[in-house]
Amino acid sequence: MVRLPLTPAEVERGERLGALLRRARGCRSMLDVALAARISPETLRKIESGRVATPAFPTIAAIADTLGLSLDAVWTEINRAERTVGDQSAPSAERRASLAS
Repeated sequence: MVRLPLTPAEVERGERLGALLRRARGCRSMLDVALAARISPETLRKIESGRVATPAFPTIAAIADTLGLSLDAVWTEINRAERTVGDQSAPSAERRASLAS
């Protein structure tokens, strides 16, 4: 099976995901978070560094649950930069705030 190269947008989205997870992890160790999410510390390190730009959904769901993040908030955050100011499909500031809580 041949894997297609990632687009620049997918790479950027992976970097935003990694940054979000690092911020959410805060002072917790990578090992503690990985073990709680039932993934390897190496997998978490690769996701946080952006080396795995398109991780599997169950992996992200497990990490988000461990960090207390809603999947809606994760999706909104990693797609934020792709939206333009006039994009009608972008949620309002009020909607984004409700997703983040």
